[in-house]
Amino acid sequence: MAAGSATSSTTGILAGGGVLPFAAADAIRNRGGKPFLFAIRGFCDPEQVSKYPHHWIALGQVGRLTRLMRSEGCRDIVFIGGLVRPALSDIRLDWGTLRVIPQIARAMRGGDDHLLRGIGRIFEQHGFRLVGIKDVAPELLMPQGAITQRAPDDDMNADIAKGRELLLALGPYDVGQAVVVIDGHAIGVEDIEGTDGLLARVARLRDEGRIRAKAGRGVLVKAPKINQDLRFDLPTLGPKTVEGLVAAKLAGVGIVAGQALIADPQTMIARADKAGVFVVGLSA
Repeated sequence: MAAGSATSSTTGILAGGGVLPFAAADAIRNRGGKPFLFAIRGFCDPEQVSKYPHHWIALGQVGRLTRLMRSEGCRDIVFIGGLVRPALSDIRLDWGTLRVIPQIARAMRGGDDHLLRGIGRIFEQHGFRLVGIKDVAPELLMPQGAITQRAPDDDMNADIAKGRELLLALGPYDVGQAVVVIDGHAIGVEDIEGTDGLLARVARLRDEGRIRAKAGRGVLVKAPKINQDLRFDLPTLGPKTVEGLVAAKLAGVGIVAGQALIADPQTMIARADKAGVFVVGLSA
């Protein structure tokens, strides 16, 4: 393994929803490692999971999960895939979970990054090492520059710069990882609905006539939160993002290179080129 040479031979993947856990497993295999999926019930795709060595777990089964990871020889673990923040009442309690309930409760009192850092510390206290995608599957990260036929022009780059300024200002509040800027005006900020919800909101505002800029104006900008632990919850792009851009009648998306994930890049690029929108990786 090149970038992942510091990881152990068996890497545990704590797998949420979407295609990225499986893309990560394939990348680890291609680099000579052995992936093992710990698939979260209710989020991970059962049909896809069946193609890989795996165990199913429920949210909150800390004791069972740590036992299984040890039994499969996993010292290194990576968190990847979509996951909705659970309510405490949704967490399945086992003896291992009961011992760390105070830590979980404290972690849930902050934003998403605070929660993930807290959960990460629990696993580290059990002797595991949390690694990031850059360590095990760097090929899943966004490269720098335009990856589509279209690239942003000067006006679009100005909107991207404005979006990055806004995200930098919002970072300490752990709000979201994306904003929409049209002709220098901040139109929307990502909230609990995520990027898809933000783009749907912009599309609705256009349909209602509350956004009067011409179609094909404006950009989506995505970046990690300031001081975010880059082992968790990286901004993500995929084919669905492009569909949202088209529905919102935006020109394209700028996302920080090396600090963001691409799901199904070939499909995403093909759809973006067909629609005439750009996807560009920004300098970190």
